[in-house]
Amino acid sequence: MARRYDPERSRRIIDAAVAVVRERGIAGLSHRAVAAAADVPLGSTTYHFATLDDLLVAALRKVNEEWLADVERWAERYDPAVEPAGQLARWVEELFAGDRERLVLEYDLYLSALRHEAVRPVAAEWVDGMVRVLSRLVPDPAAARAVVALIDGMALQALLTGRPYDREGTRAALARIMGEDGDGGPSGTAR
Repeated sequence: MARRYDPERSRRIIDAAVAVVRERGIAGLSHRAVAAAADVPLGSTTYHFATLDDLLVAALRKVNEEWLADVERWAERYDPAVEPAGQLARWVEELFAGDRERLVLEYDLYLSALRHEAVRPVAAEWVDGMVRVLSRLVPDPAAARAVVALIDGMALQALLTGRPYDREGTRAALARIMGEDGDGGPSGTAR
């Protein structure tokens, strides 16, 4: 029997891996589950992605690209006349009010790097991409990394505890990291 030409098969397998992780978590990811979700033979998943780590890397890379594209779209709407910390605090609130399942998926894949060394460079790409985008609001690279770390920590706490979001507390914390005074401008003193 001739092999069927299917140039989209790899993409469908990646989409299926993302769907499996969304539905079952990292522990539910297997070549068999992905093959069933993609409606492809099991051998196709192992042909395109020899290991589960290969599938995790591809899934995280896809989710990263979508996430960073969303962040880029948000950053394009950034208004330099408005306090950056306030804008970031509103954006974080929008994240938490949005698709919780999507946030769980993103962090499930992102945190898989803790146990899967092959995934770590892709997780680092995500952090670097966030720092790059946020550098429009936070020109100091160390402060931009601290902002990303704060957002990550707050997202994880929100997902784990379900506590209500405190926009003003977030704005104040971001302003301190970003060196803003109460009026949204750069602070004359280190805080």
